[in-house]
Amino acid sequence: MSTKPFRPDVDAPKYEGKYAPYDIIKEGTIAIVVVGLLVVLLATLFGSPDERAITIKTWSNADPVDFATTALGELNGTTITAQYGAPYNTAAPGQNLGPLKLAQFAGVTIPVNTVRDFVIDPLSSQPYNKNLSAALAQWKGASAAQQSSWVSNYTKGASKMTWSNGTITVPATNTGPVPTMINSLTAMARSGALDQALVTGGGFYTTNYTKPLLFVADGTYLANLAQKQHLLGSQWGMMNETGSYPGQAWLWLYTFWYQVSPFSSSSNADVQVSALMGLLSLLLLLVPFIPGLRSIPRKVKIYRLIWREYYRS
Repeated sequence: MSTKPFRPDVDAPKYEGKYAPYDIIKEGTIAIVVVGLLVVLLATLFGSPDERAITIKTWSNADPVDFATTALGELNGTTITAQYGAPYNTAAPGQNLGPLKLAQFAGVTIPVNTVRDFVIDPLSSQPYNKNLSAALAQWKGASAAQQSSWVSNYTKGASKMTWSNGTITVPATNTGPVPTMINSLTAMARSGALDQALVTGGGFYTTNYTKPLLFVADGTYLANLAQKQHLLGSQWGMMNETGSYPGQAWLWLYTFWYQVSPFSSSSNADVQVSALMGLLSLLLLLVPFIPGLRSIPRKVKIYRLIWREYYRS
């Protein structure tokens, strides 16, 4: 016989009560039917809309001015991607957790140069076009200062950008090849060729959608759609991933923290929330080994509700 002392928060006492028959098949069937009906009812009332995936082709056809404005931002280095920092570039220090410079420590693991990757290389992949070829040759043959001057002059008139008869027009002078490049990229995007070029830029057989996703996210079109669906962080929205089960329902706890101070106003919210969720996950795993915390189920006595018939007698 064991002489080990009884530990009330760990050891289960020997059961000495009565026994009663229990039909687990019946109970399980009832549970499945009830839950199934609730799922169908709630999915009908609150189900997520089945939205098509947003592509650069979709975006550029729906709002060519926003696309062209974003393409110009990729050229002048003012988009979120261009200024993000690690893991894409060295334009900013990136995310950190207190004194730990996590982004800098990891470094640039997915190098993205928005001028080259989003504009010049895709345009260079197109079939021969006299005007486009001349524009690219002029751009590549110019100095960095000259390129910057052309883009700066074009940017000054970008607030009055218009779309008419299949052409992007900006009232600006001394812009060099920039107008031709922006119009050619817009036409390329509207045809769907830019989606393909950004995906296959690293090889023909690839499923790396990082670049087209970054490009789309740099514009305002996707954010405006998200706002209409109440999906912005400030709106506490969430939508199940179309065509995938179970979707993103498990992300609710992550998105919750983004609404709570100090995360809601922190520039390092991503890494802070990830660290907090990692800590909470570790705490959950260690519950059986933490004195006091592991005793909560016994102290709150929720089990008496589950086995209420037994305790009623």
